[in-house]
Parts: sequence; structure tokens; C-alpha cells
Amino acid sequence: MHPSMEKAGAWLRRRAENVAAGMLAVMFVAFIIQIVFRYFLNFPIGWTSELTVIMWLWLVLWGAAFVVKESEEIRFDLLSAAAGRRARIAMGIVAALAVLILYGASLPAAYKYVAFMKVEKTAYLKIPFDWLFSIFLLFSVAVIVRYLWILSLYLRNREPEEADPAKTGSGL
Repeated sequence: MHPSMEKAGAWLRRRAENVAAGMLAVMFVAFIIQIVFRYFLNFPIGWTSELTVIMWLWLVLWGAAFVVKESEEIRFDLLSAAAGRRARIAMGIVAALAVLILYGASLPAAYKYVAFMKVEKTAYLKIPFDWLFSIFLLFSVAVIVRYLWILSLYLRNREPEEADPAKTGSGL
């Protein structure tokens, strides 16, 4: 890959991590506010719980779409680890095609569902559900793009980077 593309990708990845950190901070603050109001002021409020759930949903799907690298994903690779290089590439092609077909086939229905949900709003914050569930569409498109890239690697007889447990860490 071209060095400037790698640099741009690294910059975008850091910004995606910043967004995820911001969502985690919002979730934490809402959780603390909920505890203070419920247990110290004896005045339970619902918007904090709703905001925490929304941030959790967005954080998980945002992180899976834009922050977690392919090599950092949890996988059960007993078969592929025991197979030879050609067999691993063949299994990778089959798996990538399966993911692309399944996500590609489900994308129109997911879009229709998200668009349909514009008629409903959350109970406390009055956020339209189509905005709330739009992260799933972003996640689905990101998965499709990621697996198109992975498939292109396999078709060029290359494998995605292997996970190195010695380098696994906080990203520092």
C-alpha cells in the first residue's frame, strides 16, 4: 500500500478511536449522573439509562466497524491454523464470500427496517429510532468493505496480517 494511504488510514483510525473514547466518556458520565440522582438524591431519572444504552450500542458497532483490526478480532482458528497455506487461503476465500453474500443480501432489508423506524422515538430523549439504528447500516457497509479488501488479499495469494500476541496491547 502507498505510504500516504497508510498514513491517512492511521489518522482515520485514530479519529475513530477518539470517537469511541468520547462515546465511552458520555456513557460513563451518564452512568455516574444516574447513580447520583437515584441513590443520593432519591430522584431516579430515565434519560441517563437510555443514553447509556444508546452509547453502548453505538460504541460496540462503531468499534467493530472502525476500530478493531481484523487481526484483533476473536476467532476460532483451530482448523485454519492446522491447515497449509493454500488451504488457509481457500478457506479465507470461502469465508469472505460467505460474509459478503450474507451482509450484502441483508443490507436492503436492514435499510428498509431502519428507514421504517423513523416513526418511533426513544422514550426520554425523543431520538428517532432511524437515527439510533443507523449505526447498524454503517457497521454493515464497513464489514462489506473490509471483507472486499480481505477477499482481494486472498485472491492475490496473500493472507491478512496474523495476530501477534506479543504485540497485543492498548495501541500505545
